[in-house]
Amino acid sequence: MEEVVIVGAGPVGMTAAALLAASGVRAVVLEANNTTSGDPKAISIDDESLRTYADAGAGDAVLRIVSPGTGTRYFDRNGAMSFHARGPGPYRLGHPFKNPFAQPDLERVLSSVLHADPSVDLRFGTRVTGIDQYGGRVTVRVASDAGDDTITSRYVIGADGGRSTVRQSLGITMSGRSYDEPWLVADTLGDPHRERYGMHLGIPERPTVIIPGRNGRCRYEFLLFPGEGLPGETPRPELIAKLLAPYREITPDEVERAVVYQFNGLLADRWREGDVFLAGDAAHMMPPFAGQGLNSGLRDVANLCWKLADVLHGRLDAAVLDSYEAERAPHARASVRLSEKLGRVVMTTSRRLAESRDRIVAEALATDEGRDFFEQMRYRPSMHLTRGLVAPAPETAEVVGRPVPQPRAFAMAASEVRYLDAVTGYRWSVLGVGVTGQAWRAAGGLAEALGAARVHVCVADELPDAVPDGVEVLVDVDGMLDEAFAPHRGGFLLVRPDHVIAAAWQPGAEGPVAAAIDRWTARAGHPAAGSAGKP
Repeated sequence: MEEVVIVGAGPVGMTAAALLAASGVRAVVLEANNTTSGDPKAISIDDESLRTYADAGAGDAVLRIVSPGTGTRYFDRNGAMSFHARGPGPYRLGHPFKNPFAQPDLERVLSSVLHADPSVDLRFGTRVTGIDQYGGRVTVRVASDAGDDTITSRYVIGADGGRSTVRQSLGITMSGRSYDEPWLVADTLGDPHRERYGMHLGIPERPTVIIPGRNGRCRYEFLLFPGEGLPGETPRPELIAKLLAPYREITPDEVERAVVYQFNGLLADRWREGDVFLAGDAAHMMPPFAGQGLNSGLRDVANLCWKLADVLHGRLDAAVLDSYEAERAPHARASVRLSEKLGRVVMTTSRRLAESRDRIVAEALATDEGRDFFEQMRYRPSMHLTRGLVAPAPETAEVVGRPVPQPRAFAMAASEVRYLDAVTGYRWSVLGVGVTGQAWRAAGGLAEALGAARVHVCVADELPDAVPDGVEVLVDVDGMLDEAFAPHRGGFLLVRPDHVIAAAWQPGAEGPVAAAIDRWTARAGHPAAGSAGKP
């Protein structure tokens, strides 16, 4: 019996397989198409996603096909620049914040990574025809040129896109709305744009998005008006040339792809049925204006895969898998709403609304708070888990459930500068921030229960008095380690494999954290079978 079957070999499905493989879990990936996609669909990948690829062992390969970006410039109703949204800070997670790429390049890279991994079986030209569940097993029925077959596994991830066969076979519906505004999306070659940022032109007469890429690639998105085109139609060459005329001349061989899209804002009404989980577009679809479609899908599998691995390895109880939807659905819903709002406000066709928008933004930019809100993209929904595999206390509620930053530091054992994730590895970790050796000895049992790495973080220009064997020591080299962890001085942080802070406590006050770990782990005596309960 296989451990996990993944349906869909797009970026989300293949990333899930790479994450599972990095955790020592066997995976079979099934894709109906005969090869990776040649369509440049997703075009922006953020620092969270690059951190996920590093966890999956594909970080270096993926970096070779992205362009380090500098965010997005927004333009007002007259085409003048309003502000440049660069994100919350440089290298907060150890990677550039927002980066253009071509999806065909990403899929080829991921396919190559998976083909080289013996724990992954990547099968193209294999169509799923049905799914059955019984007795803690999932049977996937498939059809290929070799004939019909079945694959039995412990868990299944449906990452097979907006028209998901897995979702439909489970009878799961989606809620939300589709937008009847058609957009022409054109991916071009030989383009003169060299900017490292995307451009959103809030011109009511023709709302437009321009996103330059690598090697002369560039994406253009234009709102179409009645009579110009309908979703699913092949856009006329003369229409493409007309819309691109203000920006460049175009020949037919320089159009890599051109389609007319109708965008959706939809979420699956549930993300799990028994031991089958939905991820990516199978679980949610959103307009592209926030650049969060693919990134949201990658957050899904970054949340789910380490939990599946820890359950399969007997480290966590299977009941923790109920936390997947509880943790991911609120953020995905907020991302859908943001994308819809940006479409209504930034891409409005109303001159009156555009005038009001530009006035409000200009007034906000005149203040420090308003400028930070827009330029640091504080309008994007932040990750803050308040339920699931987190154990906040009243005094730690603002800390727990948030991602831990990834500064560089000098690792004493290796005698070299490393990023935090390279020290902790893709697993649980316990970080002691300027604590004593005695406090470390008391915290050892918590780390051992989860197989966690133990890392002593030095702050305030102080080295530790003493640390037990097996505790790595990190020393600040550029001020970033101190800035990130000084607020936690004298205490401990329990960090999950997906870099979310699961708990924070002071020495001698670890009782509630130990109780939470007992609830999460198989040591508590919960049933080993998969839970299909609601979060």
